[in-house]
Amino acid sequence: MTDWRSCTVGDLVKEKLIAPPMDGNHGETHPKGNDFTVTGIPFVMASDINNGVIGFGECKYITKEQADGLRKGFSLEGDVLLSHKATIGRTAIVPRTEFPYLMLTPQVTYYRVLDKKVLDSRFLKYYFDSSSFQKTLGLWAGAGSTRAYLGITGQKYLPVRIPDINTQRQVADVLSAIDKKIELNNKINAELEAMAKLIYDYWFVQFDFPDANGKPYKSSGGKMVYNETLKREIPDGWEVAYFGECVAVRKGELITKKTVKEGEVKVVAAGLNFSYYHSTSNYQKNTITVSGSGASAGFVNFWREPIFASDCITVRGSTDAETVLALQYLRLIQSYIFKQARGSAQPHVYPNDISGLKYLVAPTGLIEEFGNKVLSANEKIAVNDRENENLTDLRDWLLPMLMNGQVTVKDS
Repeated sequence: MTDWRSCTVGDLVKEKLIAPPMDGNHGETHPKGNDFTVTGIPFVMASDINNGVIGFGECKYITKEQADGLRKGFSLEGDVLLSHKATIGRTAIVPRTEFPYLMLTPQVTYYRVLDKKVLDSRFLKYYFDSSSFQKTLGLWAGAGSTRAYLGITGQKYLPVRIPDINTQRQVADVLSAIDKKIELNNKINAELEAMAKLIYDYWFVQFDFPDANGKPYKSSGGKMVYNETLKREIPDGWEVAYFGECVAVRKGELITKKTVKEGEVKVVAAGLNFSYYHSTSNYQKNTITVSGSGASAGFVNFWREPIFASDCITVRGSTDAETVLALQYLRLIQSYIFKQARGSAQPHVYPNDISGLKYLVAPTGLIEEFGNKVLSANEKIAVNDRENENLTDLRDWLLPMLMNGQVTVKDS
């Protein structure tokens, strides 16, 4: 690593390897809640950056006219993004998109590489991901505090070590190849999830499931009857029951980080994701969970691997087909479930809130047919998820060694 040189972000600016770092929009022109639209220019927040990519599906948008009137925060393809306020240290590279530019909140800085013969933007992004840089950034910004922040001036003093451009590109090629495979798997999974949702919508919402002749039931004149409970028409022969009468709704088993035993089983508690690991599971794969408390109370999640369910509610049908059908139903009413959270100090959603939902019960044969359509896709998603976890572990293992020169990449 003797040929790597030490510098600061400010040095890279002075050498004109990158443009002066810029962050998002401030002042009176900052968009307010009622300024956002469903299309237009993405207005990227720190929370929209996850696992090294921008989640455009979750972004808020503003009109191009609004964006053109803002003072700064215009980010272009190839810019390296770094979150520096509240949520510290998230990174991404702006991809090629349909948008002329992206807008950023004051939580995010963008770095624009000027001399690509000397500095590779991908390498800069991965360097920002390295543990040494993240540790320094966190310390300087006061990570963990609700007021964690490191402004542009402070960022210019952040230390960086860069090798020659060929080494940068070799390192970036290795790491980006892993990330591209992860991204591809995620895209495949999203398409498979969308397919399952589409079938559910056609069959169990629009009631255009295949009739005895293989034609869409409702559109082909299938008999519909008015249901007093739901106050709408449903297919003849279908029933309405409480959700808890059709699937098993249970409360998780209490466990804490202090009482877990070392293992590889994910412990699902109250958050959006798992909390830590344990040695044993208490639920098999294909289990639905609903967060029971905290800011995420009511969040519906699905696990395609054995888990240990803790501070959450679990939902399982008697078959996997019943379970994936119940999953689509809960996702359809996700916003309603969030509204069931109550409690002044800490919001809670209880098993009775889920058990007491009114559930439209389809014939067993149709549920089995739905399972035949979607369960193979569900297994493919599980395989891709496992591969992504292994790829992420590999990338995270390689990253620090590549960034400190402990491991080098040879030309093929």
